Amino acid sequence: MKKVLAALGFIISLPVFAQQKDTLPDWKNQNNELEQVIIRGNRLETPFNQVSRDIQVITQKQIEALPVKSLNEVLSYIGGVDIRQRGPFGTQTDISIDGGTSEQTLVLLNGVKMIDSQTAHNMMNIPVPLSAIDHIEVLRGAAARVYGINALTGAINIVTKKEKSSSITADVQGGSSFKSKDEGDGSGIYGGGSAEVTGIFGTENQSQLFSLAQSNYNGQRYNSASKSTHLFYNGNYDFDSNNSIQAMAGYAYSRFGANGFYAAPGDINSEEIVESSVFSISSKHRWGNFILSPRISDRYGEDDYRYFKDDLSKGRSLHYTNAVMLELNSSLKTSIGTFGFGLESRLEKINSSNIGKHKRNNHGAYAELKSSLGEKIRGTVGLYANYNTDFGWQTYPGIDLAYLINHHWKVSTSIGSSQRIPSFTDLYLDQRPGNLGNPSLQPENAWSYEGNIQYNKGNLQIKTGYFYRNISDFIDWTREDSSQPYTPFNLGKSKIQGVYGRVRQDFDLGSLQSFGYDMSYNYLHPTLETSAETQSKYTLESLKHQFVAGIHYRISNFSFHLKNRWLKRELSSAYDIADIRVNYQWQDFLLYAEITNLFDAEYKEAGAVPMPTRWFGLGIKYQWETK
Repeated sequence: MKKVLAALGFIISLPVFAQQKDTLPDWKNQNNELEQVIIRGNRLETPFNQVSRDIQVITQKQIEALPVKSLNEVLSYIGGVDIRQRGPFGTQTDISIDGGTSEQTLVLLNGVKMIDSQTAHNMMNIPVPLSAIDHIEVLRGAAARVYGINALTGAINIVTKKEKSSSITADVQGGSSFKSKDEGDGSGIYGGGSAEVTGIFGTENQSQLFSLAQSNYNGQRYNSASKSTHLFYNGNYDFDSNNSIQAMAGYAYSRFGANGFYAAPGDINSEEIVESSVFSISSKHRWGNFILSPRISDRYGEDDYRYFKDDLSKGRSLHYTNAVMLELNSSLKTSIGTFGFGLESRLEKINSSNIGKHKRNNHGAYAELKSSLGEKIRGTVGLYANYNTDFGWQTYPGIDLAYLINHHWKVSTSIGSSQRIPSFTDLYLDQRPGNLGNPSLQPENAWSYEGNIQYNKGNLQIKTGYFYRNISDFIDWTREDSSQPYTPFNLGKSKIQGVYGRVRQDFDLGSLQSFGYDMSYNYLHPTLETSAETQSKYTLESLKHQFVAGIHYRISNFSFHLKNRWLKRELSSAYDIADIRVNYQWQDFLLYAEITNLFDAEYKEAGAVPMPTRWFGLGIKYQWETK
């Protein structure tokens, strides 16, 4: 703990350098960008500078500067977010927040839940390329009051672009480790590439976005090749100032070698094909101070896991899932604040070769109030009530409060509760002798408590905080000995406390130069209270230390970006990953080169899958837009 306090002390005590000038190059004017971001919760929309809990926002300008090839890699640089990739290049990823499991984190696309009732392993199979993203919102802590079920440790909402002007963005990149392929994996070296195109047709009253992305890598070790295709559309049309309609549709296909993903070393020749689609249509109507927003959406998924990719007669698992979601969200501005209230239903079903046919419905209702007391205190209080046809009724209250000490200092606190409903895999999987579900499982329930203090002045932003989370009926897969299959049980209470600190600062060094840095540190201390003496499959795999730091420098049309991640898990050795990207802007073209895993570290994030060694990449990006 002394090391933790010392690290936080270092972050907080960084000197406040000379303030930058009023104008920064657009690509790096962080404060101005964030001032314009609206946090798009399904119920109450809030300007970023008025939020009363810990929310991190990653803008398109920041994404463009990162040495990344996929959304998974973007999220790996966010403090408190744990990315555990089994497949590199964006093929398969588990995501969690603040020491939770992947099943306890909710991912949304424009507010539509990407929950896969089969397994969270497929939740990040999202059809949106990086060039279509406007910003990403990361909300930490229990979020049932905001997003409903399964947002037990937090939620990530990916928001796509909506413009009043037209543009075309095309990005082509390729890369390689320049290492010879493993024996039996063909000849040549490991490498591959990707291409994506995003077009927006925008006018004063409409925005139509279309995107297509394709990637093809021959792998980075034996049987790790991957191919993916992403198609996406998002349309917005304003009939007038009070009525609008929105439509979204997307399709994602991914095929990859699954060597070591789930059952090493026997799965060395495994393969997996995952397909998912999402569709939604919604509208927004305003009558004075009252807003009504109905939405219907559908999320469909197919998962074809082949234990022996060359012999489909055995060891094959086929899963088909579908979820229809109906929502009615509304808000009313009054003299005492803004009320939000509404209803939602989620109708889930699965047809699987080793899970069977099942269906269940989930119905929720919420009410909340966002208000302020004078100019110093603001907050939101609310309640979410949930009924599941398998698990009955439960309610989840929450409150967020913020106190503005002055123009630069703000103190915030939040208390909330949330739930995670067991997946169909948890309940009904029959994969003996390896894994066996438990239909007697009950939902996980959590209470979360957090407090933080924030300083924001000119070019400097600092935030530090503490959180505590208590999960009852914690679910883990266990077995008494190796002769029995792993089976999930409600083991007891999982408690975790953590501290975090973040700092960011940018400097204008003249009309052509700028420099900046950012750092974040997270420390987690989990405990599990249980009387069971069993072999655990997943417990205590969370991060214990996470330190992410970066620097960026720009002179004229040239820019340099360095990112470094140092991570230590509970039961694993620490590892350090450094990534570099160099950009050169020439008219409408951006030329870039990057090196990921610069020092060739050996590490694993999940299962028995070694992550890529040093990787070299080159790319060119073209962007045209109407003036």
